[in-house]
Amino acid sequence: MKLLKGKKAIVTGGGRGIGRAIALSIAEAGCDVAVVSRTQEELDRVVSEIGMFDAKGLAITGDISDSNDVDYIIEKTFETFGRIDILVNNAGIAIFKPFLELTQNDWDITMAVNMRGAFLCSQRVAKVMIGQGSGTIVNICSSASQKAYVNQMAYVASKHGMLGLSRALSLELKPYNIRVHAICPGGVDTKLTADARPETDRSDWMRPEDIAHAVMMLLTMHERATIDEIYIRRYDA
Repeated sequence: MKLLKGKKAIVTGGGRGIGRAIALSIAEAGCDVAVVSRTQEELDRVVSEIGMFDAKGLAITGDISDSNDVDYIIEKTFETFGRIDILVNNAGIAIFKPFLELTQNDWDITMAVNMRGAFLCSQRVAKVMIGQGSGTIVNICSSASQKAYVNQMAYVASKHGMLGLSRALSLELKPYNIRVHAICPGGVDTKLTADARPETDRSDWMRPEDIAHAVMMLLTMHERATIDEIYIRRYDA
């Protein structure tokens, strides 16, 4: 049974890792998906995989921290699909350094992608969803949204902000029948974490599919119920 048949979605950071797993999971459930990232080759591969589920994939290259790019992403998706039912704000960046070694550029780019990107995408999509009378926004936050880690100052601050954005959005968009959820995963074995923490043994970390499973649960719940936030951790953490 295609639980999301007829639905249309945008997944940012959809070329690999958690975003790819989410895009494929919802496509398997019947949802057409626009996948967004800055790497065309990765997007093309995911769109090809989406087609295996008899769903429509759309590859859009863009920088979610750039308002002009975000406008194009939303317009292209709406032009292609005719509506937008789901937005997954997954794209993110992680720069791990001791506080005293962080540069202003490190701080600015982290906030631009993790905070501004989620804000811009949510605001643009919300306007479409309000016109439709419904929609769902899922923000992929982090365990760093709820607690601090050494040498992760900029990342922790940005993810705390993203969780705050989710909470405020949930209140403001509820009158328009738009649901907002936050998922806060602990360690997930992705390229982002491998690049940020190459010295770490990730053999027992979660996989992207674990987070995609949580997204599917949120998207397929009965409308009488909701979950505002999900914290997911490694079983032995």
